[in-house]
Amino acid sequence: MASDASMVAPLDAHNLALLAKVHPQGWRNPPPAARYNLVVVGAGTAGLVSAVGAAGLGAKVAIVERALMGGDCLNFGCVPSKTLLRSARAAADARAGAALGVTAEPVRVDFAAVMERMRRLRAELAHNDSAERLRGLGIDVFIGDARFVSSDAVEVEGQRLRFRRAVIATGARAALLPIPGLAEAGCLTNETIFSLTELPRRMAVIGAGPIGCELAQAMRRFGSEVTLLEAEPRILPREDRDAAARIDLALARDGVVIKTGCRIVAIEKRESEKLLRIETGGSQAEIAVDEILLGVGRVPNVDGLGLEAAGVEYDRAHGIRVDDYLRTANSRIYAAGDCASALKFTHLSDAHARIVLRNALFFGRSRVSALTIPWCTYTDPEIAHTGLDEAEAAKRGIKVTTFVQEMADVDRAVLDGETDGLLKVHVKQGGDQIVGATMVARHAGEIISELTTATSAGVGLSKLAEIIHPYPTQAEAIRKIANQYNRTRLTPFASRLFRRWFQWTR
Repeated sequence: MASDASMVAPLDAHNLALLAKVHPQGWRNPPPAARYNLVVVGAGTAGLVSAVGAAGLGAKVAIVERALMGGDCLNFGCVPSKTLLRSARAAADARAGAALGVTAEPVRVDFAAVMERMRRLRAELAHNDSAERLRGLGIDVFIGDARFVSSDAVEVEGQRLRFRRAVIATGARAALLPIPGLAEAGCLTNETIFSLTELPRRMAVIGAGPIGCELAQAMRRFGSEVTLLEAEPRILPREDRDAAARIDLALARDGVVIKTGCRIVAIEKRESEKLLRIETGGSQAEIAVDEILLGVGRVPNVDGLGLEAAGVEYDRAHGIRVDDYLRTANSRIYAAGDCASALKFTHLSDAHARIVLRNALFFGRSRVSALTIPWCTYTDPEIAHTGLDEAEAAKRGIKVTTFVQEMADVDRAVLDGETDGLLKVHVKQGGDQIVGATMVARHAGEIISELTTATSAGVGLSKLAEIIHPYPTQAEAIRKIANQYNRTRLTPFASRLFRRWFQWTR
């Protein structure tokens, strides 16, 4: 990870405004307090929520950031990527307008304007994560490299910060692959793609997880010729197989060339283009592109922190080892967010921070295992998930019954022309207790929260069947699933009783 602001480009007015907030030039670190209630290392989502929450409760707090306040989410993740996806969706909608009786041709994408809009909006939102705002909240903000020097102290720029409790929230960075020739040819990651100002004519995206699928679809919709390469037999290998298959069809329909089960043998830079030699099923082929995007996930930032001096256990692949309460091997120190979690989501980092506040500053016993964790991949349509899938339930010895609702049978989806989706809900066998759900729909990420709430609160499908859903909405798929469950309760015996009752009461 870069230790300064060099990864932000181009240095136009918007990025200069961003840097003034998240890595202010000439920032002077304050004199440290004699002792802090909480020292936070890392100012991404987990770190910011921890620091702001603790300060709001009256604690004396320091936060240390070596690069950019706001971390991955603001600078290289959620904010810039979803801004691009919105523009890509607008381009796709314009091209598909004829099916709705609206013609807008020719559709032209001004990629430079798309990227300028992204930089402008990112700079506007940066105030919430800025060093100045945190200082205004009474938090001591230190810009520089933090290094633990004992079990209860961190050093930054020659100053020692002593603490009662600390939280490590250093996040993660783009993972790299040891492909021969990749370093020489060069590649983009999710941290550098947002510095583009010109659209690559041809692009190879390595890795068909969430990052790869989202950006492959967006770049194709902008007009780039995109090839998506995945070593696994299918895209989105962590997702429900049926749901991932719908996304596969959507990407292909947009014109993304998908190659699964392939191995990249080598990459060669030849004049202005990059050649990827791939192997699929024993046969080799070459792909020529102008840019390569590496989207194979993220690895935790744990190097250079002096964790050994603090007695904190970690490994470079999986990050900092924590228990269910997010405590490290040093009971004074907690870890939260991407540096301590296999699941790397902004909303989970937020939830981790809230657990840390309860457990570290008070006498809380909040557990990560008690969380119902949703996530969403923001392709079009989106794929959203909450709780357990069938495989995870089986591993835990939970037998489930699965109900499926096709979006093609949901009136609003039909009216919107967005029928290529589904909703799957898993309940404990013999009852209506929801253990998990997966949804494919244009706004699945918005809709899944109802099922996350129901799962967390112990609200079953029978109760959801009683909830009035506005008609017509795509969220009505949930009510239809609940009605499916209710119909299973009408056993042959109950049906016979009802028939006799109605015969008797006629």
